[in-house]
Amino acid sequence: MMRTYSLTVLLWGCMLHAVPMMLSLKRTSKNLHTERITGLSENDGKTLHRTKRGWMWNQFFLLEEYTGPDTQYVGKLHTDQDKGDGNLKYILTGDGAGSLFIIDENTGDIHAAKKLDREEKSLYVLRAKAIDRKTGRQVEPESEFIIKIHDINDNEPKFTKDMYTASIPEMSGVGTSVIQVTATDADDANYGNSAKIVYSILQGQPYFSVDPETGIIKTALPDMSRENREQYQVVIQAKDMGGQMGGLSGTTTVNITLTDVNDNPPRFPQSTYQFSSPESAPPGTPLGRIKAYDPDVGENAETEYSISSGDGSDMFDIITDKDTQEGIITVKKQLDFENKMLYTLRVEATNTHPDPRFLQLGPFKDTALVKISVEDIDEPPVFSRTYYLIEVDEDVKEGSIIGQVVAQDPDITKNAIKYSVDRHTDLDRIFNIYSGNGSLFISKPLDREETPWHNITVIATEINNPKQSSQISVFIRILDINDHAPEFAKYYETFVCENAKAGQLIQTVSAVDKDEPARGHKFFFELVPEFAVHPNFSIVDNKDNTAGVMTRRNGYSRSKMSTYLLPIIIFDNDYPIQSSTGTLTIRVCACDSRGNMQSCNAEALLLPAGLSTGALIAILLCILILLVLVVLFAALKRQQKKEPLIISKDDVRDNIVTYNDEGGGEEDTQAFDIGTLRNPEAREESKMRRDVIPDTIFQIRRTAPIWENIDVQDFIHRRLKENDLDPSAPPYDSLATYAYEGNDSIANSLSSLESLTTDGNQDYDYLSDWGPRFKKLADMYGGEESDRD
Repeated sequence: MMRTYSLTVLLWGCMLHAVPMMLSLKRTSKNLHTERITGLSENDGKTLHRTKRGWMWNQFFLLEEYTGPDTQYVGKLHTDQDKGDGNLKYILTGDGAGSLFIIDENTGDIHAAKKLDREEKSLYVLRAKAIDRKTGRQVEPESEFIIKIHDINDNEPKFTKDMYTASIPEMSGVGTSVIQVTATDADDANYGNSAKIVYSILQGQPYFSVDPETGIIKTALPDMSRENREQYQVVIQAKDMGGQMGGLSGTTTVNITLTDVNDNPPRFPQSTYQFSSPESAPPGTPLGRIKAYDPDVGENAETEYSISSGDGSDMFDIITDKDTQEGIITVKKQLDFENKMLYTLRVEATNTHPDPRFLQLGPFKDTALVKISVEDIDEPPVFSRTYYLIEVDEDVKEGSIIGQVVAQDPDITKNAIKYSVDRHTDLDRIFNIYSGNGSLFISKPLDREETPWHNITVIATEINNPKQSSQISVFIRILDINDHAPEFAKYYETFVCENAKAGQLIQTVSAVDKDEPARGHKFFFELVPEFAVHPNFSIVDNKDNTAGVMTRRNGYSRSKMSTYLLPIIIFDNDYPIQSSTGTLTIRVCACDSRGNMQSCNAEALLLPAGLSTGALIAILLCILILLVLVVLFAALKRQQKKEPLIISKDDVRDNIVTYNDEGGGEEDTQAFDIGTLRNPEAREESKMRRDVIPDTIFQIRRTAPIWENIDVQDFIHRRLKENDLDPSAPPYDSLATYAYEGNDSIANSLSSLESLTTDGNQDYDYLSDWGPRFKKLADMYGGEESDRD
């Protein structure tokens, strides 16, 4: 139908304008000039020249997406110059000429060679001309025509995004806008309903709705709670043809998230919590955590914890952990199991950012009960004071109790306590303590002038558990006792002029005292009773702790008396009164008329007089000389050589020991104590002989004591027999054979080494002939009566 209409228009136009076109061609050929038309072209705005022609056609229309078996016929070009004899040739140029659009150069029929898409290109501009085949000249000027593509509904609506993301606060009212979605249709909106889009919701009801014309998504249910459901997925459809059947459609997905608002208060999962703490826990120690859960998130779930009431509000504290939103219960003050064993707290959890819109839902806080039990531990002893101050007189006697420290075990068991003094604080061991009751007493004399204060440390320790101990400082102040006598403040060099007058002041003296009386020092001066009335000098007490020495006569002579000794007694006024005597040495000197000293014969000495410098030097020199003599004597003794036992190496005799000292005889009671033989403790058990070197040293075997109430001879024989028969005993007694013994001795041999080898008892009667020195020995070994004794 469309094709017929196009052809009809074309034919009608050609017929209607046949004559004018022909006339126009003729007129153009005769005059050869053109009619000038001024105007703007569609492309470049240049002046256009239009030649009157004798052919004309209207706009062509063509359907898109043609799928027929033949090429689609567009229309026919024809000029009245065409006689049908084939002399004219039609040429087509412009958009798609030769590729999309093909013209029959003989007949002027135009066909579409390919399927066209309006959305790709909706308008084609082409130019046509007719030329004479023989001459190649145009019989008609080139003219332009348009081929417009008619739209069909071949494109579905498309959304600008494949997926949308949106959010909306929870508890929003119905009709609250969430997001707007937009779809476009590539079809021609000016031709039919192909591009008219209607929106609808396919998924997401009954929670959300969409405006069919604008695509705005809105809430459809009131009070949607994020805590119940947070994420929603909504599917929106866009359909063309006004939503009618047969229209094309497209869909998109919208992910909607409900954001949180503070519409929920915090809630404790349980009403009561139990915790425990040792009584030794220091302040700040965490005991446990509690948490009130809030379904909200972010700052809407932030919770602040506090203690609202309870008997432990002063002993415990609670702080908020911002990261975990937990309440941490901590110790605030030192606990004491013996004082209180159980505390109760009322803890409150409150939202820090409440939303005024939801306050009508109720208070945004919750409370819970917390019970804390205190655990008993073995604590160290506790002293009754933080420190002790004891004052004691410096003259207190040794062993006197000066004070007491008291400590007790704070535990229920009340363990016994012992006390001791830390010796690092009392190195001199001046103080001691009774371990049972903590009484301090003096072990050494005190001296306030040497040490006025003593700071010691006392340790209290549990007897059953020595690891539990505590210390206390004890400050001991030594109170002053008047135990020092006053004395001269310094050494006074006093002189009197020979021409002095009676009543003249020659010296002012003062005194000092190591004691410190509470009322201050007060000294009195007077002469000793023996010199109460001194013929030469007197002393005047100035009542200000000083005294003046005055002359009592006119003139003094150095030749008669060069030095005067004036003893002065100094008293104090404390109890008991202490006094001392100081002797003032007064030299007699020659003075000028003004009283200035010129010369003196002697040096003033203060009693008691000491050694002079010359005497000290003399004593030191004597000591030095004695030391030198001692050193020289010791050196000479080292240089002396002892006489050897063997005089010459060539002596063929055996070693002979010469004994020059035979003892003092009976009169010598200091040479040897016979009691040594009876005393086993006095003998040397492991002493070796120096003249005989044993091959092997054996341990001396102890034997039963036989030395009490026994005869000496019998004792020696028994000891000799024991050593001879004991193979392990060292050879203290040995038999030495001498090749040369010199001349025979009247007494023969005195050795007892062969006493056991003789057939009978030896005869010791000859000992009586040796004189009084051997009388005691002759009595012991002289005969049978002696043996019986």
